[in-house]
Amino acid sequence: MATGQPYPDCNSRRGFDQRMGLGKSSRGDHLTGFSAQEAFDAYEAVRHRLPEARPTEVTYRQVETLDDIAHEFDVFLLDAFGVLNIGDTAIPDTPDRVRSLKAAGKRVLVVSNAAGFPHTTLLEKYSRLGYDFAPRDVITSRATLLSEINGQSGLHWGLMATPSAGLRDLEELKLSYLEDDPEPYETVDGFLMIGSAVWNESRQAMLETALLERPRPVMVGNPDIVAPREYGFSKEPGLFAHRLADRTGVVPQFFGKPFANIYDLAFQRLGHIDRSRVLMVGDSLHTDILGASSAGIDSALISGYGFFAGHDVEAAIKKAGIVPNFVVGRP
Repeated sequence: MATGQPYPDCNSRRGFDQRMGLGKSSRGDHLTGFSAQEAFDAYEAVRHRLPEARPTEVTYRQVETLDDIAHEFDVFLLDAFGVLNIGDTAIPDTPDRVRSLKAAGKRVLVVSNAAGFPHTTLLEKYSRLGYDFAPRDVITSRATLLSEINGQSGLHWGLMATPSAGLRDLEELKLSYLEDDPEPYETVDGFLMIGSAVWNESRQAMLETALLERPRPVMVGNPDIVAPREYGFSKEPGLFAHRLADRTGVVPQFFGKPFANIYDLAFQRLGHIDRSRVLMVGDSLHTDILGASSAGIDSALISGYGFFAGHDVEAAIKKAGIVPNFVVGRP
């Protein structure tokens, strides 16, 4: 997708698997190997499972950085991938931007679909990248999922996750990793999908077969279909969850952006606040901007990094009908 190239209608594409971009990359199986346009099409293909966008005219303000609109807001909710960092690299000048916002008396929170890592691991990562966030100011889809299943510790869950990430935060749950042994797929009471770095087609097939044979609850801790990395887009749990829903009829319950549950958790942390003074900042129309719209708060789409870096943001906004209040060149 070159700058200025229109986004085609996803319904004209060849089949669900093609739209979902299940290719391999030279950098490894965890990367999709597809373009920003194909990622856009994948989100458009599952719009029926996402919150509805509020009807609006395609109007927004373009600014260079968040400093240009800082005086208009008291609270900034920042996505992580594409706003704070790309993979394991901080976006240039953004640690300083966050510090300047805090110095101006702004409340700055991370609101991220980072379900695959324990809370302490994320805090350590942000610290390495030059950010200083208080533990309660990092709100993740992992925490959102755990707030829902708290008290269901008697259930046995099959876990789609990366074992090397560890099980901190999940100690109270009865879990079995979903790997290459078919037994857990057959016996567990439900499934948690939080990390896909080591997931593969064989495991996906076993999960789909298990649900066709005996439908059970599926809870998705990361609704993202893809995430921007240093070398392309990575496959995220949402990609496999939507495939699963189409192939088995079992519709997962999603936790995280664009769904209301993560915003509800953020507002619990914020306490009494004027929502007209809250801004969600993200790089994805279908998660950050759509989620902000459904939560009734303003949003800013980052255009120079992350999902739309180097691509035609205006065409994407018009095609999706998901309109931010601002388009910001860089955080």
